Amino acid sequence: MAVKLDIMAIGAHPDDVEISAGATVAKSVALGQKVGIVDLTRGELGSRGSADLRDTESANASAVLGIAVRENLRMADGFFQYNEDNLRSIITAIRKYQPEVVLCTAPSDRHPDHGRSSKLIQDACFYSGLLRIETVSGDENQSPWRPKAVYSYIQDHYLKPDFVIDVTPFWEKKIEALKCYSSQFYAGDDKQPITPISGSEFFDYLYGRALHMGRPAGFILGEGFIAHRTPGVEHVLALK
Repeated sequence: MAVKLDIMAIGAHPDDVEISAGATVAKSVALGQKVGIVDLTRGELGSRGSADLRDTESANASAVLGIAVRENLRMADGFFQYNEDNLRSIITAIRKYQPEVVLCTAPSDRHPDHGRSSKLIQDACFYSGLLRIETVSGDENQSPWRPKAVYSYIQDHYLKPDFVIDVTPFWEKKIEALKCYSSQFYAGDDKQPITPISGSEFFDYLYGRALHMGRPAGFILGEGFIAHRTPGVEHVLALK
C-alpha cells in the first residue's frame, strides 16, 4: 500500500521542485510531515546530461531532502499535452498518495512546460475528487481523493506571491539537494552547453530571489506561493 502524503510537490522536470520549493520541502520534512515528489517528465530534452543521469540525480536529491517517495510519470518532455491520458496519470498519482496539499508549477513561466503543467495539475486535483472518474493502481480500483489545497511555487519569472514561507534555516539543505543535479548546474569549465540555469551566478540569483520574497514577510529568506483559492486562518494573531 502506498504511503499517504501530507504534501505532494509536482514538477514538470526533475529539479523543478528543488529549484523553487526545495527549502519548503526540507522544512516540511523536518516538521515531521510526509512529503513526496512527482515529476511529470524525465527532462529528456534538456541540453545537458541525459534522462538516465537525471534519474540518478533526482534519487540523490530525494535522499538529501528526506522525502518519503518520488515517482516519475514519464510524460514526453516538451510535448506532453493537456489531454485525458495525462490528466488520468496525475489523478492516479493523487489517489495513490492521497496528499492533503499539492504544490505545483507556476501558472506562467519562461519554460512553456511549466505553465502548461500547472493547469494540468490543478485540474487533475479537482477531477481526482469525482466519483465517476475511474482509475486503477495495480489491481485495485482507486477511491476519489481531492487535496484540500493546491499552491503554485514561483519559478523563473517573478510572480507576486500570495503567501511566503520562512525557509531561512533550510536554505543550505536546498542547495545541497540542487547540487545533486551536477549535470544541470555550474561545475566549472565542463564544456557542456550553456543554459539559463548552468551559469556560476544561478545560485546567487536564487538567494537574491529568496531575500526578495522573505523581506516583506519579515523573514530573511522565503519561498513564495500562489494560492488558487482564498487561504483561511483561524484568527488574526495567526498571521505573521
